[in-house]
Amino acid sequence: MAACNTYKSHTSLNHKFTSLRFSTKTQNNGTQVLTFLSLTLLFSSVLNPALSDLCNPDDKKVLLQIKKAFGDPYVLASWKSDTDCCDWYCVTCDSTTNRINSLTIFAGQVSGQIPALVGDLPYLETLEFHKQPNLTGPIQPAIAKLKGLKSLRLSWTNLSGSVPDFLSQLKNLTFLDLSFNNLTGAIPSSLSELPNLGALRLDRNKLTDLYLSHNQLSGNIPTSFAQMDFTSIDLSRNKLEGDASVIFGLNKTTQIVDLSRNLLEFNLSKVEFPTSLTSLDINHNKIYGSIPVEFTQLNFQFLNVSYNRLCGQIPVGGKLQSFDEYSYFHNRCLCGAPLPSCK
Repeated sequence: MAACNTYKSHTSLNHKFTSLRFSTKTQNNGTQVLTFLSLTLLFSSVLNPALSDLCNPDDKKVLLQIKKAFGDPYVLASWKSDTDCCDWYCVTCDSTTNRINSLTIFAGQVSGQIPALVGDLPYLETLEFHKQPNLTGPIQPAIAKLKGLKSLRLSWTNLSGSVPDFLSQLKNLTFLDLSFNNLTGAIPSSLSELPNLGALRLDRNKLTDLYLSHNQLSGNIPTSFAQMDFTSIDLSRNKLEGDASVIFGLNKTTQIVDLSRNLLEFNLSKVEFPTSLTSLDINHNKIYGSIPVEFTQLNFQFLNVSYNRLCGQIPVGGKLQSFDEYSYFHNRCLCGAPLPSCK
């Protein structure tokens, strides 16, 4: 991932030099003239690099407009109209096409909203604004135009609003980081339609609901969910594995959790559940252990732990005996009302 720093490759400058040839032997006056002419062209190119820009002029125009939209911040001081934009800090050019393929600003400061102009860099593969506390407003809708985008990182800013559904249009995304912002509302289930997404970070926001059921999601539930407090979360009917205990926690306000029909495998008796929990569906998994006695203190409106590997007596009290046997059956060795008595 490219950095906005004080080092920049001299590939483009070297390219300018390679087109020139010098004579090393003086055979006649004609050769001397050629040598002098070559030197003249060389210094002309160095003194006036705009004559041999590698940067696409359309990309340069857009970048200069982005700089103006941000109020000409110091971090973009190298963005000058009389220089090659492939040599500017915070951006990189593709080595073959010389089109801008990366815009990454995580040093210095920019202020205001993300300009809609970012959507006019059609070859962009990486877009990053990181640790920019003065970056405000919603996630820019024009980002949806960047069909080649592979990495999107908008983190540690003051962006607000919802996680937009239009992000699901970026089918080439492999990395999405929206952590440490002020985003609110539900996480759109359409994010599960991103076929190449390998990493998703949404922690440290104010998000309330997550609905990603009936997809082909696989792998472990992200550990970053331990820092997230969902009101409702539905990950049912996927292929998720491992430990889902990170979803729960004594200090959370989670009310509804549906993890049914996955491949989850963890010890239910070791999980700390929030007192706000009113609905829990974990049927058809590989969950083991016993039903915690703390369940008798919860005001369950719905409970289903069937088709797992649970053992032991169902605790007596609270709402646990108000559910029928179908909420508990097909476990390894659960017993007690409403199931048959323990032996």
